[in-house]
Amino acid sequence: MRKVIVFNAVSLDGYHTGPDNDVSVMFPIMGGAFDTYTAELLRGADLTIAGRVSFQLFNSFWPEVAQDPTSEKWTPEQRELSQAGESVPTIVVSDTLSGTWPDTSIISRAEAYQKIAELKRQPGKDILITGSRTLWNDLLAHDLIDEIHLMIGNVVLGAGVPVFAGKPPASLRLIAVRTWERSDNVLVRYAVRPADPATP
Repeated sequence: MRKVIVFNAVSLDGYHTGPDNDVSVMFPIMGGAFDTYTAELLRGADLTIAGRVSFQLFNSFWPEVAQDPTSEKWTPEQRELSQAGESVPTIVVSDTLSGTWPDTSIISRAEAYQKIAELKRQPGKDILITGSRTLWNDLLAHDLIDEIHLMIGNVVLGAGVPVFAGKPPASLRLIAVRTWERSDNVLVRYAVRPADPATP
């Protein structure tokens, strides 16, 4: 059975983005170790899932890296991440997005629960979700997330969008804690315990 793995950056005080959903405040966390670990996860995945906002953000940046991977504009970590994601298709969950992109399909939110449950039952590698907080919080509430990996940075925002929507009905078990040399980030990996079928 395939696993759905969530990977997100989070501030030290628990925010996913800043006020008005400003993702730029997370840039001190996202970078070296974050990109390296994302590339590592992509090598173990054969599918990514994203919400509309995250997909459009990714699509505004990463295709340019892939088109000119030798450019000095990119860090070694960005080049590694671009190469790791080259052959990994994406499913976007959205009711409003239209258009076509290579190796990308769009499904509605109404379809998402059944589709992702079916994908989990199929043989294959991991399914990765990065960013897409609203989407994965919803999937977590529907018992469709297997692991949550959070890279916690030394950034204190004081306000913003919390990484978790309220108090999710999930029980987490710590798998591992990891650090990188010359990085102030700490990675925590949690397994999501399956919901108790007896619980309404």
